[in-house]
Amino acid sequence: MRISRNTRSATLPILSALLAIIALVLTACDSSDDHGVDLSKDLPTEIPAGTTIVWADQQNKYQTLFAASGLDKDLPYKLEYANFTGGPAVLESFRAGTADIAGVGDVPPIHAQLTDQKVPIVLALQNSLTTYDLATAPGADVKTATDLRGKKIAYAEGTAQQAVVLRALANAGLEVRDVRLVKLKLAEFSDALGANQVDVAPLNEPRLTRYLRDFGRDGASTVDPNSLGRVSEGLSYVYARGESLTDPAKAAALRHLVGVVIKAYQWANTHPAEWIEQYYVNNQNVTADDGRRILRSTGTVAFPPLDDALIERQQATIDVLDNAGQLPKKVRAADDFDLRFTPVIEDAKKESGAPSESGVIR
Repeated sequence: MRISRNTRSATLPILSALLAIIALVLTACDSSDDHGVDLSKDLPTEIPAGTTIVWADQQNKYQTLFAASGLDKDLPYKLEYANFTGGPAVLESFRAGTADIAGVGDVPPIHAQLTDQKVPIVLALQNSLTTYDLATAPGADVKTATDLRGKKIAYAEGTAQQAVVLRALANAGLEVRDVRLVKLKLAEFSDALGANQVDVAPLNEPRLTRYLRDFGRDGASTVDPNSLGRVSEGLSYVYARGESLTDPAKAAALRHLVGVVIKAYQWANTHPAEWIEQYYVNNQNVTADDGRRILRSTGTVAFPPLDDALIERQQATIDVLDNAGQLPKKVRAADDFDLRFTPVIEDAKKESGAPSESGVIR
């Protein structure tokens, strides 16, 4: 069949349009999940009526903190909550567009980079360096770090507990191949220990207190922390969904909310008895004495500046994972932070008296 010159002339624009559409589709398929998120613009300050922010919470901590401090009243936006366990679940909520902001440990932001999600850190929180312990199963013969060799250790990729395990092994002169890593979800750690499915699991508070309360009489304990060395930076973060930060209404609300977080934690720092009662006793089902012990171990919550020193500390955590062969590609801590929040943080610290370094709860 012969195509006339007029037919070919009419067809060319159509083909060009189809090729352009195909190119756009291919580009979209090859792009990362940040959908072209641009964080270079100044943070907006105007919060339109009807703006809603969803906080991806864990163990009801932030919902309780905001309510106990009274800072959830009269917010210029609607604040809702969805509860999750572990960084990977939170990250999935961001991917699905069902949450805007969350508090997490120091590894979830690294995992977000690995999955090409734009989830910038907007606030850093500092506790003491003893926020995690390696709990042992009843009857497990694991008293010091050197006893970890050959043991079954609960392991959750993309969580702060992942770095805790890897640091403990490195400090003991062990490699990943020297132990048996058992991949579990964080919510399964305590039950797996109690059922002797694993020998060791990294637990933070108040999970550790509840676990030892339930299984301590059967011989459950913790690995000697002095033998483990430093297994945590004591850092946690608040990070936000990139697309939420590029939405002017949500970005303005998140700017305000970061200040609320700082003021709420400073309330907890200065009202430990009330915080213990509201969170640890009423919500997390531990005694007031246990709550006081937990707060003494974790110390006050402080807010280090988003600066080069903090970025270097986060890079050190990335290096821990990389040196253990747990990173499929290179990532940089410098790409993890939204530095536009720096003045927001410093202003809220001045206004509330919140510290830059963690101290002792008395």
